[in-house]
Amino acid sequence: MGSYVGIDLHHRRSVIVVLNDDGDRVSWSRIDNTPANLAAEVQAAAAAAEVAMEACWRWYWAADVIAECGASLHLAHPLGIAGYANRRVKNDLADATMLADLLRLGRLPEAWVAPPEIRQLREIVRYRAKLGRLRTGLKTQIHQTVGKEGVVPQLDSIWGQAGRNWLDDLQLGDAYVERIESLRDLLELHEREIRNCDAWTHRRQRGHPGYEAIQALRGVGPVLAAVFVAEIGDVARFNNPRRCARGPG
Repeated sequence: MGSYVGIDLHHRRSVIVVLNDDGDRVSWSRIDNTPANLAAEVQAAAAAAEVAMEACWRWYWAADVIAECGASLHLAHPLGIAGYANRRVKNDLADATMLADLLRLGRLPEAWVAPPEIRQLREIVRYRAKLGRLRTGLKTQIHQTVGKEGVVPQLDSIWGQAGRNWLDDLQLGDAYVERIESLRDLLELHEREIRNCDAWTHRRQRGHPGYEAIQALRGVGPVLAAVFVAEIGDVARFNNPRRCARGPG
């Protein structure tokens, strides 16, 4: 008989439910989240269990443990299972049971289980995007601060050498000078970390066929190419270009 495992994964503890082919609960447990504890529960379920787990922010480590146990992971898409959330009974045990039962019935809305190398690439690509947004915020604050003193830059951009010289020569109140100096220091730090992210990504993607090929498109450079590779992953999982453009949903 098959074993269907549902895992309601939380930050510190998780609930694990095992169902059989008929949907009867074989066992359930609540564990402290450690690789050893999770591995023991998955291995106890069956030699090659089918495991369902929601794609929450902490799923990476659990996916690796499940793979090492030889089980087959099915990652539930959070939006896909949202319609099942309005149940009369909702708790950790019920959530884990629901995941296992949807998997057993073939109704689990699944997300792609990205392999470890893609997850690592996504980590840096998404972090780089966040750094970019923070950098933009710092630049906006500098413009706002000089504007409070009625100063309007006459340069097209104040982020090159001419702009840095202009900021150095500004005559402002002490508080505004202090804030702008702090913002410029933070801006320099963010720009350095962005360059580090770009260097890390390029070193690891150099020679990747998709990374190299997509840069042949006008407007696509190394940064955007890394985003495509990280977010699309294995392009062969899409059966036609339209599905790739729209996503698997």
